[in-house]
Parts: sequence; structure tokens; C-alpha cells
Amino acid sequence: MPKRPAQTSRYQEKREAVLNAAAVLFNERGVKGATLSDIAANVGLVTNSVTYYYRKKEDLATACFLRTIDAFNGLAAAAARETSTEARISAFFSLLAQLLGDIELQRHAPIVNFNDIRALPGSHADQVFSAYTDMFRHVRALIVAPEATRLGRVALNARGHIVLSVAHNLRQWIDGYEVEEYPRVARRLADIVLHGLAAPGANWDGADGEQHWKLGEDSGGTSEAFLRAATVLVNEQGYRGASVDKISARINLTKGSFYHHNDNKHDLIAECFERTFAVVRRALSLAENGPGSGWSRACAAARALVRFQLSDEGPLLRSTAVSALPDDARRVAVRRTLQRLTERMTSVVVDGMIDGSIRALDPHIAAQASIAAINAAAELRRWVASATPDNAADLFVRPALQGVLCPGFEDTRAGAGLNAP
Repeated sequence: MPKRPAQTSRYQEKREAVLNAAAVLFNERGVKGATLSDIAANVGLVTNSVTYYYRKKEDLATACFLRTIDAFNGLAAAAARETSTEARISAFFSLLAQLLGDIELQRHAPIVNFNDIRALPGSHADQVFSAYTDMFRHVRALIVAPEATRLGRVALNARGHIVLSVAHNLRQWIDGYEVEEYPRVARRLADIVLHGLAAPGANWDGADGEQHWKLGEDSGGTSEAFLRAATVLVNEQGYRGASVDKISARINLTKGSFYHHNDNKHDLIAECFERTFAVVRRALSLAENGPGSGWSRACAAARALVRFQLSDEGPLLRSTAVSALPDDARRVAVRRTLQRLTERMTSVVVDGMIDGSIRALDPHIAAQASIAAINAAAELRRWVASATPDNAADLFVRPALQGVLCPGFEDTRAGAGLNAP
């Protein structure tokens, strides 16, 4: 085992350079896809030299995750000095936008995305999940102010998940703006998270028939089971972490059975993306052509997609899964499709602004926030263990679209997740 050098200022500087290079590559290729040799090359080291700082790639990935968690904890701590929920949430997004601007301008170290925590081995994953849960509590506490005391634990967990998920999602699209626009983007996003989309007088009607929408195909059988298993594993561990063996084991079948039903993993994952896109397209098409105001149709699309996420047919592939695809051309095509689907949600929001059911706001940012919440529903049961397709509309979709300050969900109707007391 190589002898560790004394932690001099030069050692600290080189270790930070290794962390920075690793964060960039983990974001681009996923934890499974990035190699120590690639990371070493980015900082002018040979692979063996990296082990002076981090013995294994998993140690390095853990350090990257913990450093990012520390950064978010700092944002939450600074925002918590404000005295109201509105001021706290606004400060949190403002500080996050400032951090992302500093990263874009190379005035702050890069931070890693949280896509692949489950790709870490057991002890490393346990350490990061423990720290992440503490971070979740800090962000959730931003909602605990005098005007939010009426909210119980279930509602707070669901709303904390909305805030944190929208914050993570912001990192995926804010670079489409000039850095000098970041503060304005943050203000508009915080306003939407707090107060939602609805214009005065546009009420929350709950399920309005969309629970009968058929979003998936009726193919069923083993092929569909492979698609669902692969989707779950890609969401958890990225493209490279979702091995043929793991996909097969998830549904208690053999590797031989996998190749009986599928030509290769690459084509199966491509089908997973197409399946997700087809479900989202179907929901948006039904909403676009359905009755009612733009507000009611936006709500119907979101409720239907969240219901699908939590049903036996779900989940959908998370948008972050695209980052670990090994094929550059495929990544570009998938990102283009994601952008187009987001623009379709934007159009539904614009319909509501035209008919007066959605208030004056930035429709693109509103669509991004809505898509972020729909994506995040795949993880909802981590924070609210008894979330179901039937209660998710009031529990989760309502505060996502009406704002986290809207009336609370009845805590007696669902149990809170065990990991976020």
C-alpha cells in the first residue's frame, strides 16, 4: 500500500484538484463509467499517484458526494437565518444560483450530481445516504416557520422533497441562461415553488378523470418486466451500474433468459428511454386535447404521470439517467427529446396563462419545476413510506403545482418515511 504523504498545503491543493476532476467526470460518465486513469490524466498524474489521495474510486466518489452535501448544508444554514418560509426558500434558491454561477465562471469547485449514490458499495453508500438524509432535514426545516406550523410530518417530508428535487433539477438547465441572469431565474423559480402556478380563483379539484388514462402499453409479460427492472436499476446506478446480471436478478431470471428476450443491454436501455418518452407524450397529448382550463389540464398531466410513477407499471426513467449513457450521439438525441417534452409542458402552461387560469409567470421555468416534481415522484416513498398512486395527488402533486405554502395533506392518511424523522 502506498505511503500517504503528510497533509501539506501542496498535498491539499493536489487532492482538491483530484476531487474537482472527479466531480466533472462523475457528472459526465457516472460513477461506474469514470475511471481513476481518466481522473488522473485530467490532473497530470499517473493512476497509481491518485491512490496517495484516495485509495479506491469509491473513496473518491464518496468524498465528492460529501463535499457537495456540505455545500448544500451551507446554503441551507445561510437561508435558515431568515424568519419566514418565503424568505428562507427564496434565499436558498438565490444562494444556489450564486453557487452555480461561481462554478460556471470557475470561481468555485465543481459539485457532483447525486444520480449515482446507489452505485456505491454498501458501506460507502450508507455513509453518503446518512449525510444526504441530514441534508434533507436541513432543507425541509426551511419550511418550518410560523406560517407552516399547520403542516404535519408527512406534508413537510413531501414538500421538502419537492424543494430539494427542484434545486437538483435547476443544475441541469440553468446553464441555458447567461450567468448574469441566474439571480432572476432563482427569484422566479422560488416564487413558483412557494406560490405555485394557479391564478386567483383557480381551485385544486383533485383527480378529474385522468386516473383512468391509459399511459402504458398492454404488452406485459417478460419483455415488459425486463424494461421495468432495467429502468429501476438505471435510475439507481446509472447505465453502467445496471448490468445484465443485475437486471436479470431483479426479476429472478437468468442471464440466458435476458438474451432470449433482448439482443443486448444497449438496445434494452434505449427501449427504456422510448417507453418513458411514450408515456410522457401520451399524458401531455391527453392533457393538451382534454377539457377544462390550462391549469386543470396541467394538473391532470402531472397527476397522471405521478400516479404512473408509483404504480406497478412505473417508474419512468429519471432525466438524470441520460448523463451516464456511453454513446455521445445517443445522449444528444435523448437530451433533445427531453427538451422537446419540456416545451410541450411549457405550452400547456401558456394555455393556462392565455385563459387566465395560470397566473403571470415564466412558463419555461414553471414547466421545468413541474417536470422536476414529476421526476422526483420516483423517490417519494423514500421520504413518505406510505405514498400511493391514490394519495400522491393531494400529498405531492398539489404542493408541487399550488406551491409549498398551500394547505396541508392530512397526516393520518399516509405514513412518513422512516429515514427522515
